Amino acid sequence: MFNTECFKGIDFYKKNWELKGALWAHDPVISKEGDKWYVFHTGRGIGVKSSDDGIVWKQEKPVFSSLPEWSKEYVPEKTEESIWAPDISYYNGVYYMYYSVSTFGKNTSTIGLVTNTTLNREHRDFEWKDQGYVIHSSADDPYNAIDANLIVDEQGQPWLNFGSFWGGMQLIPLDPKTMKPATDAERIVISTRKLEPNTIEAPFIVHRDGYYYQFVSFDFCCRGVDSTYNIVVGRSKDVIGPYVDQEGKSMMEGGGTLVDAGDERWIGPGHCAVYFSGDSSILVNHAYDAKNKGKPTLQIRPLYWGEDGWPHI
Repeated sequence: MFNTECFKGIDFYKKNWELKGALWAHDPVISKEGDKWYVFHTGRGIGVKSSDDGIVWKQEKPVFSSLPEWSKEYVPEKTEESIWAPDISYYNGVYYMYYSVSTFGKNTSTIGLVTNTTLNREHRDFEWKDQGYVIHSSADDPYNAIDANLIVDEQGQPWLNFGSFWGGMQLIPLDPKTMKPATDAERIVISTRKLEPNTIEAPFIVHRDGYYYQFVSFDFCCRGVDSTYNIVVGRSKDVIGPYVDQEGKSMMEGGGTLVDAGDERWIGPGHCAVYFSGDSSILVNHAYDAKNKGKPTLQIRPLYWGEDGWPHI
């Protein structure tokens, strides 16, 4: 979910998205405050980029200087400073950023929350405030607490969509005051592939013309030019599902309409986010650049919608 007022007045379809500058990024999300654009991504302390036009990007200081101390209780084996998959949303005058602390290949993971009232480092009120623990998973749990995404439904109820591999995509209601799950909140599974391994992760939900669209990534990331990531989508009239693809196959049974599988240069596109400005929209994701040693690279592209309501690039 994102407050689209931040992009009001921009026609994404008329903008030239030939990106330049510091483009290394994994699991990117985007925001805009005033005339400044920001990208947050996986990296040491949560990577941050800024741009004056959304095209030329430069690297900024990270959100954190080290791993949050509280996270070590839930992921004690985490030693390097990389924090995964931030999600940025502007909600009720506050920027909410959910993030993951995890160890690769395990579901020993936790999701944390950090807030700010501005993204502008020069502003006197700029301060990332770590709100601490949100939810966690351990080796005993059937889900993985990573890849968080905030969605506020049409009734104003905030939800946290998250997960990967273990147990598929999860959805849990949040307390609007704390923006964390209430004690009695029930976790719902809303999409899974039922494979071994269950290669689905990185959910992102948006609402458009009466439907909730859930974008996810299938298959494997993080292997450079050998990555097999691809972006698929399903939709539902209700935020809790059932989500189905264009052929009517349930996302609880591995359904998903292909949005992007990459090409000879851009390998394994995935971990996407979708943003609107009026009737136009963009797809933000990373892909592995075969012309640059397979490095994960930021992509921003127009996302179009057919007369049948299904998105395509």
